[in-house]
Amino acid sequence: MSSLVGPDEDDPHGKPPVPEEIQDAIRTLIRWAGDDPSREGLLDTPARVARAWKEYCQGYDEDPAYHLRRVFEEVGGYNEIVLLKDVPFQSHCEHHMAPIIGKAAIAYMPNDRVVGISKLARVLHGFARRLQVQERLTAEVADCIWLHLQPKGVAVVIEASHSCMTARGVRTPGVAMTTSRMMGTFLKDPRSREEVLKLMGY
Repeated sequence: MSSLVGPDEDDPHGKPPVPEEIQDAIRTLIRWAGDDPSREGLLDTPARVARAWKEYCQGYDEDPAYHLRRVFEEVGGYNEIVLLKDVPFQSHCEHHMAPIIGKAAIAYMPNDRVVGISKLARVLHGFARRLQVQERLTAEVADCIWLHLQPKGVAVVIEASHSCMTARGVRTPGVAMTTSRMMGTFLKDPRSREEVLKLMGY
């Protein structure tokens, strides 16, 4: 059984304890990278990194669909596009665990109910705060809205920069990747798809 470092030993502000085995793993990585985890500047780094990764991946502890449970049906007969665009997000690539930083445009055409607009951003963040690939993230957000709101159409476009490409490997900064998923009327009707993409700025 792994030992825990208590709040008083680890952090004077009483932050949650971090298992010693997790800190040891991070110390091993620091050594392998070429530094000394016992030097002053790195003494508290293993606990900080562990807590940071818990925060980066907090999406594993939530069900994004939960945010779509409360809907509103008194919408005055509104049945046109609902769009939330330029929603910033951060994720991490599952291949190199490097940051993915981008923005999303999320749209749906309601059938007979709508959801609070902040909930669309919460769905995005719920899936983004996991180890991801952009293609799957795009599909998960769209599928979740389609399944739980049952709208006439869903459109999700995500544009992001991947540190696994900009900071390592080919090291090509300034490159953005765009992915999209269209469902329902946005997939079947070219005019609806053109309209939503124009509203999104594409």
